[in-house]
Amino acid sequence: MRASLRSAVSTAALLLAACSTPTPVGLTPTDVPSAFSATIPQGAQVWPSPAWWNTFTSPELGKLEDGAQANNLDLAVAMANVLEAQAQTGIVGAQLFPDATVSASARRGGGPKAQGVPTRNSFNATASASYLVDLWGQARDNLRAAEASLRASQYARQTVAITVAADVANTYFNVLSLREQVAITQQNIAAAQRILTITKAKVTNGVSSNLELSQQEATVAGQEALLPNLEEQEREARYALAVLEALPPEGFNVQAQNLDGINPPLVAPGLTSELLTRRPDIAQAEANLAAAHASVDAARAAFFPQISLTGSAGFTSSMLSHLFNPSSFLWDIGASVLETIFNGGLHAAQSDLAKAQEKALIATYRSTVLNAFSDTESALGQVSAFAEQQRYTQEQVNAAAEAFRISELQYREGVTDLLAVLQAQQTLFSSENNLVQAKLAHLKAIVALYQALGGGWTVASTPKMPDANHFRLF
Repeated sequence: MRASLRSAVSTAALLLAACSTPTPVGLTPTDVPSAFSATIPQGAQVWPSPAWWNTFTSPELGKLEDGAQANNLDLAVAMANVLEAQAQTGIVGAQLFPDATVSASARRGGGPKAQGVPTRNSFNATASASYLVDLWGQARDNLRAAEASLRASQYARQTVAITVAADVANTYFNVLSLREQVAITQQNIAAAQRILTITKAKVTNGVSSNLELSQQEATVAGQEALLPNLEEQEREARYALAVLEALPPEGFNVQAQNLDGINPPLVAPGLTSELLTRRPDIAQAEANLAAAHASVDAARAAFFPQISLTGSAGFTSSMLSHLFNPSSFLWDIGASVLETIFNGGLHAAQSDLAKAQEKALIATYRSTVLNAFSDTESALGQVSAFAEQQRYTQEQVNAAAEAFRISELQYREGVTDLLAVLQAQQTLFSSENNLVQAKLAHLKAIVALYQALGGGWTVASTPKMPDANHFRLF
């Protein structure tokens, strides 16, 4: 009785030791702040919508984003990775089911009739099955790891989708800003040429010197020298946008000519804890940690014995017509236990490897979460700073344009000299380019904020995969 009780307790202890354990908590209480410290826009939409690019009120951008989400090659690779992980999950899940085979054979043999060797026939039809009993949960742990890896690949695809959307928006804005700089440079060349014409007339009339003429000619040439580089940058930006659309750059074009039609939208985060469910890279890191922990459980289960069940049944006869008679029926069943006595520390090393990988992924998960909060704080700060910079730069451009207009009139009438005009020119040309850069930086900061907030993605929007219990036989 006592021996039986001890045996039952030992068996229960072994089963308990082999049970799957919960995934460790990867965060500390201080990792998630109580609130965001950066300035949050008032009256802004809380959390992005999935098609956030439509809030920029640019139909052309919307079409480009839709095309990239359907055709982008990086997204195609990410989708293939999901299919690969899905297939791997099916391969691992198959280990929970028995292997069954059916075979049939026919033979005919004999020898020299003169020696009295008869001709013999042999017919067989057999079905066999084998099953590795997952008593310690190793196969289910492997399946848990595969399913978690599949979820990680799905989250990785969403991360790629958000990155592609941000790249399309930023590249599109870059194209428009370069076109605006080209147009501004052409306007500046025209303005400098007007001053040059006035200077030439004054030199001809003896009012101005050749020094002033050379100075203005240098100003015109300096502005003209900017054009080729800007035009080349615009072409390269268009080519990059075409690649994001999975299109050849030849013949690809963008209709808009400047950033004037782009409406900078406002978006804001909600609770800090919600960010953990709105960033696919965080969900991916968590899924990778779950996969690593399942591998730790599987490595621990490998220390226990393996139990196999086998069985076969069939018919054998020397006559095909009598093959399926009850008298021809044969059967066989069996069970085996396999326990490793010595393997040079292989199982221990595999367990240590799985534990080390788990520790690394705990750190990776924490790092991903902390970087997510850092990204959000930085993007919020940049949106506020660049909006203010754009406002001040616009005021500078307005004042510089008026100063240049007045200096041109005064120079034409001989009230001021060329030096005042050159200074006004330089201030205007510089401030106009700075304004384009400020507008571009503001728009890119808004895109970065949408990206930092998860681009409208949530954990609930990803299809849930069945867990290992779905494959249980008992």
